[in-house]
Amino acid sequence: MKMRILFWVVAGALLTGGAANADDLVPAGTLRATFIANNPVQAVTDAKSGEVTGPAADLARELARRLKVPFVIKGVPGVQPVIDSVKNGEAEIGFVAFDPVRAAQVDFSQPYSLAQNTYLVREGSPIRAVADVDRPGVRIGVGLNDAGDYFLTRTLKSAELKRNPGGDLAIALRQLEAGEIDAYAANRQRLHAFVTAHPGLRLVPDNFYGVEQSIIVAKGNKALLAQVEGLIEEARASGFIAAAIARAGLVGVDVAPPREPAR
Repeated sequence: MKMRILFWVVAGALLTGGAANADDLVPAGTLRATFIANNPVQAVTDAKSGEVTGPAADLARELARRLKVPFVIKGVPGVQPVIDSVKNGEAEIGFVAFDPVRAAQVDFSQPYSLAQNTYLVREGSPIRAVADVDRPGVRIGVGLNDAGDYFLTRTLKSAELKRNPGGDLAIALRQLEAGEIDAYAANRQRLHAFVTAHPGLRLVPDNFYGVEQSIIVAKGNKALLAQVEGLIEEARASGFIAAAIARAGLVGVDVAPPREPAR
């Protein structure tokens, strides 16, 4: 009799062991999400109402719906604060562009979108395309520790990087006007909006990097990561992500392609 009871206890544990419930995934009872406040590719916060809109908000809302919990999402000042919020247990998920350096701190989902990065230059600049930038004597401004910073650090051969703490476009504009930099690297959406408000600047027509926008969870949180992965796969296939990008009116942002199966 004891052996029979033990059998059913073990069998039950095996059947339910891989299925984490909402209490396990969201101990606080509310799914908390963070994003980079000055990155409209992820989301924007209405200055009057405080409402957050954009792909990050839509995905967080849908994940919370699936987990049957409420959610909150807020912008924080930069990449590291997003990562820290997840590492420190202040948020369950965060929205950050993938980079191997960052992956040492948190676990990343597959990308849900690609934010194309390009260069901002003065109207009269001889730089007409990405290929014109990586040359001796060319100085490129870039946000310190941005995904573009990491990418250009790895790939540039001749041009020099001038890092801008916080990725402040007002500083970039001042540097361009003073001749301290020849081009400024950032995502096309941010730069497109900036050029519209600042005559005398233009964007080069092509892109140097499609930044993989992903969702992060705490290191080793496989159960929540599995939920996020399932959400992204279904949201891509159903057109949910494409609709979120279109609804936000984003420029130079594409749906990330499906992850290639492991060989």
